[in-house]
Amino acid sequence: MNERDHLAEQFEQARPHLRAVAYRMLGSANEADDAVQEAWFRLTGSDTDAIENLRGWLTTVVGRVCLDLLRARREEPSGDALPEPIVVEVEGDPEHEALMAESVGLALLVVLETLTPAERLAFVLHDMFAVPFGEIAAILGRSPDSARQLASRARRRVRGATPAAETDLARQREVVDAFLAASRAGDFERLVAVLDPEVEFRVDIGPPSERFAAGAKAVAERVLARGSRFAAFGRFAIVDGGPGVLVAPPGRRAFAVVGFTVVEGRIAAIRVTANPAKLATLGVSPSD
Repeated sequence: MNERDHLAEQFEQARPHLRAVAYRMLGSANEADDAVQEAWFRLTGSDTDAIENLRGWLTTVVGRVCLDLLRARREEPSGDALPEPIVVEVEGDPEHEALMAESVGLALLVVLETLTPAERLAFVLHDMFAVPFGEIAAILGRSPDSARQLASRARRRVRGATPAAETDLARQREVVDAFLAASRAGDFERLVAVLDPEVEFRVDIGPPSERFAAGAKAVAERVLARGSRFAAFGRFAIVDGGPGVLVAPPGRRAFAVVGFTVVEGRIAAIRVTANPAKLATLGVSPSD
């Protein structure tokens, strides 16, 4: 094996980690892949003999690439309201499949979108991937204390904005199944009963805006008016590490992905991705 092949092998071993970092930074599967590929280009153009910790070096490079992309996004807003979902179709034991899914929920991803690029980088790298503040500071061009303050500020915002979702996937699935059953039956009262009184409902259909509703009755009315006829085509899936539904008629690819946040036995948030550009990245198979 020559030196370049060995380097490529090491990079491929690090790829899942790098993609996880980039996805949490960017909320876009396509952009995450681009950021990882850019890291490879930079690696092949560098003096690899001087790199002591390849995984750490690559993580830093991906962080810098993502930071630049986030800053550019702020200058030219895309209008995208929700991140691209990561979907794992459930076959067999849902708890086993959950371990294979990305362990980040939609609620957290949405909150991350509200942080500044510097806050997001500091929080993601330190709190999710245990990158030391000294390395984060080097990426940001700030002091370690400043990087620590950014992560702390981001942490407070995240904790204040994300509900304490249930972690028992089997229980969450029961709640989602009850939601689907009520939707299919057109049963308003049963639907309201499974929704948190302060539930939020968002639909991403593409730029320039999203659709939004809040409150159990308003959300139930929206679901029954617009989505009830599609409920029959829904099948359970893991969406960004939590309970979700793929909506796909027989023989067709999914035309919507629904992510749920379940808190204390009720649905606290529903986020529907129906943006064709985002759905095109999923790669899920048509239903039978």
